[in-house]
Amino acid sequence: MSEQGKGSASASAAAPPAAAAAAAGSDTYKGWLFKWTNYLKGYQRRWFVLSNGLLSYYRTQAEMAHTCRGTINLATAHIDTEDACNIVLSSSGRTYHLKASTEVERQRWITALELAKAKAIHDSGDEEPASQSDRTEIQGTLKILVSKLDDLSTCNDLIAKHGAALQRSLSELEGLKVPVEGGEKIKAVNERATLFRITSNAMINACRDFLDLAETHSRRWQRALQYEREQRTHLEETIEQLAKQHNSLERAWRAAPTLSSSAPSAPADKKGSERPLKGEASDEDEDTEYFDAMEDSPAFITVTATDNTQHRSEHSTTFIYRPQMSPSYNDVSGKELQPRRQRRTRVPDKPNYSLNLWSIMKNCIGKELSKIPMPVNFNEPLSMLQRLTEDLEYHELLDKAARCDSSLEQMCLVAAFSVSSYSTTIHRTAKPFNPLLGETYELDRLEEFGYRSLCEQVSHHPPAAAHHVISQRGWTLWQEITIASKFRGKYLSIMPLGAIHLQFHSSGNHYVWRKVTSTVHNIIVGKLWIDQSGDIEIVNHRTKETCQLKFSPYSYFSRDVPRKVTGVVADCVGQAHYILSGTWDEKIESAKIIQSSRGGSGSEGKQKTIYQTLPPKLLWKKYSPPENAENMYYFSALALTLNEPEDGVGVTDSRLRPDQRLMEDGRWDEANSEKQRLEEKQRAVRRRREAEASDWLPTFFVLCTPEPFCHITRGPPHSYMLMFLQK
Repeated sequence: MSEQGKGSASASAAAPPAAAAAAAGSDTYKGWLFKWTNYLKGYQRRWFVLSNGLLSYYRTQAEMAHTCRGTINLATAHIDTEDACNIVLSSSGRTYHLKASTEVERQRWITALELAKAKAIHDSGDEEPASQSDRTEIQGTLKILVSKLDDLSTCNDLIAKHGAALQRSLSELEGLKVPVEGGEKIKAVNERATLFRITSNAMINACRDFLDLAETHSRRWQRALQYEREQRTHLEETIEQLAKQHNSLERAWRAAPTLSSSAPSAPADKKGSERPLKGEASDEDEDTEYFDAMEDSPAFITVTATDNTQHRSEHSTTFIYRPQMSPSYNDVSGKELQPRRQRRTRVPDKPNYSLNLWSIMKNCIGKELSKIPMPVNFNEPLSMLQRLTEDLEYHELLDKAARCDSSLEQMCLVAAFSVSSYSTTIHRTAKPFNPLLGETYELDRLEEFGYRSLCEQVSHHPPAAAHHVISQRGWTLWQEITIASKFRGKYLSIMPLGAIHLQFHSSGNHYVWRKVTSTVHNIIVGKLWIDQSGDIEIVNHRTKETCQLKFSPYSYFSRDVPRKVTGVVADCVGQAHYILSGTWDEKIESAKIIQSSRGGSGSEGKQKTIYQTLPPKLLWKKYSPPENAENMYYFSALALTLNEPEDGVGVTDSRLRPDQRLMEDGRWDEANSEKQRLEEKQRAVRRRREAEASDWLPTFFVLCTPEPFCHITRGPPHSYMLMFLQK
């Protein structure tokens, strides 16, 4: 163990007595443990708090007042041990690898965790009045109560009948004059009085049974009702506390002078509680620094040195485009082919419909979000296929890259293009429509911009889309995207899976990269806002040149520019040539490196490299939004045209979806009904296909193994990869 690790271990060893004492006197257990972060940093010392069945951790004890780094629910967690001092906690796809300083301390934590887990499971079992056995018991009780009510009703009828007869007999008795007749009548009165008494006793007994049964079960129902009231009160208090924290952070943000010039559009939440699995990269302790250049001297830019020799492997299978004809064309090298067609510049304004978000989202907890039927109130009038096509908003970057003689300069433009696709998401918190299986979308911009794009939904579970774009200006782009999502209550993480391929015709340079994670914050309380975070590695498989891009997650406590993106372009031997910097919602610049040297160590002992650069050059800048964009779903100029009706499109094209068209026209109630009908029809077709054991075959794409992509390492792709379907 390093000297730093030894120091931490000794400090951790001093903490257990206090933690044990706390555990003995209450349900709370606290202490230091080492948590795995990534292969570069290994185990890092963190302060853990076990309370009320939840295990939370912080960097320091002082952070308990404001920032929780992560929480795991022990009621659904699996506790395991790897060796003498290690603890592994797994729950809902999240795994914590922990290490205690000694075996004794490890055993104390295991005991506390097991006890807390057992208590959490027991409490959750006691607090579920609506279980199957309870429902059966309540139904049986209701049947008994109904039977008792029937008995009471019968007794009531008999009492009324005998009471009336008794009254008549008494009236007749009063009018009698003959003693003999009087004796007979008196006998009749006695008989009727006896019947009345028996019936009354039966009614009283039935009432007593009914009362006892009602009192017994009313106490149980009162406890269940009290539990529901307490849960509602607790939820209201939690929401109120979140709202107060939201307002407090917003006031602090407005008052902070250091952030007044570069504050985000919405207050930031605490850092996401989810942490990567062991072996994955972690953004927890990054300390990369960048410094702007002065006019008198070249810029000095400092970045953390990392080993980027390992690349992620490709998917085992992929979809390739299956054309039927290949058009002949000439590369126009960026010139306009024909005068541009006039496209629409607006869509109907978004209706101001109120929506109880919590009433819908609370039903999603514990379920797979992709299978929850959502109303169109959450959507924007575009499908996921159209949203995928929207990545071509800044296609001119690829047109320019196709004319580059230097592969390193070309890499800079490709990196700027990969960042530009996120610029339209800054205010786009609504979700696109989930495409139906077999749905397609074709965007023909040959006349205006020289490219043509085709998307198809090739799988429904898991949802996957294949996309192919060919440009007459020297490039082809294709990708297969699968969306995974995680709903964490306060935020929703959206993780696109799959690789994006880009090839330039003249040079044969083949670039591959993947998208980063998108996170929608303030799902329950506050204004929705979106953030992009993670790393993108772009690889030129012909030259082995790479570009490492880092999307920094927003943090309220950071002094960095919000939505910051930084990157380094390196050659095949790892030597850096360009520095990239900017934001994913504004612009990206590149600066050529003219000299590099080793600097001092960072906060955690990392060696830094200082790059001396020329003044930066602008690679990409975001277009100004259309007028009245805030009332048109914050659509960009391209997005406004994506759902524009056109003649000659395929019958499966997204423009022809009735629910999407109804929503765009502002008829949301009809859109919701139509959306539900289409989804139910799709489920019925899927059940029929499963019963018949028949597979779905895409129309324009074919599933294949990686062999057709052998050009990644051996040469250019097959010619049919560059073909495109004629209308």
